Amino acid sequence: MSKQDIEAKDIASEIELKAIAKEADEKELKSVSEVPSFWKVLKREFKVDKIATTCLIILVIIMATVLIGSLVIDQNEIMKINLRNRYKAPGAEFILGTDIGGRSIAGQLLIGGRNSILIGFAVTVITSVIGIIVGLIVGYHGGMVDNIIMRICDFISVLPTTLLIITFVVVIPKYTMWHFIFIMSVFYWVGITRLVRSKALSEGRRDYVNASKIMGTSNLKIMYGGILPNISSIIIVDLILSFAGNIGIETGLSFLGFGLPPSTPSLGTLVSYARTPGAMSNKIWLWLPASLLILVMMLCINYVGQAFRRASDAKQRLG
Repeated sequence: MSKQDIEAKDIASEIELKAIAKEADEKELKSVSEVPSFWKVLKREFKVDKIATTCLIILVIIMATVLIGSLVIDQNEIMKINLRNRYKAPGAEFILGTDIGGRSIAGQLLIGGRNSILIGFAVTVITSVIGIIVGLIVGYHGGMVDNIIMRICDFISVLPTTLLIITFVVVIPKYTMWHFIFIMSVFYWVGITRLVRSKALSEGRRDYVNASKIMGTSNLKIMYGGILPNISSIIIVDLILSFAGNIGIETGLSFLGFGLPPSTPSLGTLVSYARTPGAMSNKIWLWLPASLLILVMMLCINYVGQAFRRASDAKQRLG
């Protein structure tokens, strides 16, 4: 090989190395300047916060067990009264014992947990859909519509919500779980509406919204294609915490006897067994499993919600 060939080869290798180095620098610069998505920030948050990760795993296990278990068992069979099995303590035949009617506490825990979770989820979904749609419209457009909707929200906020729900439950002769979900949804859409409105108001002043208007983009596309994705992380955090709150409200009302019908078990109706004479000390299997399940679920949902909140705050700081 001649000297000229060797020099040409060296020059080609040097050019190739420079190209590789330049490409690596560009990739590094892009990775530094690129703003991570909310889900990447959330994943990083869960990696750091082991308690939130553990709570998320526990929550998934509880919900999967309750939802799948309630599908496997026969609700009609579980709710049959059998006085021969009245107040049986936990054992081989009944893992968590039986109640005053001889019905399995374990079976009622699965069915009641499913009902409470479904109520919390359904109310959260309904109120969030209403709140997001109404909040975006009034926050983006403002004006007379904004004033009217906000006055309606103010009116609903000052109402004695719990007493009104109890009144509706008492007045409706034959109410079902879906009646209860509808009654709760009527009063609990205000919070998410206020949140979305406030965020839509601030986002509406951003440069990308003004640029979209100048380009002739429709208001609907700006609201749901531009503003909504930018405030979605905050909405998700609020929905998670609202989910826990809705389960708690249903549980409290059912405990007082104004929740689901007596024939439909929930976590609140199971905890209400504690009001039975002697149950607090002598028959703790009636109310303790449901109480522990509620406690664990509320703690786990709140820890997971706080992790989502920290991720949302970090995402806002990053831009």
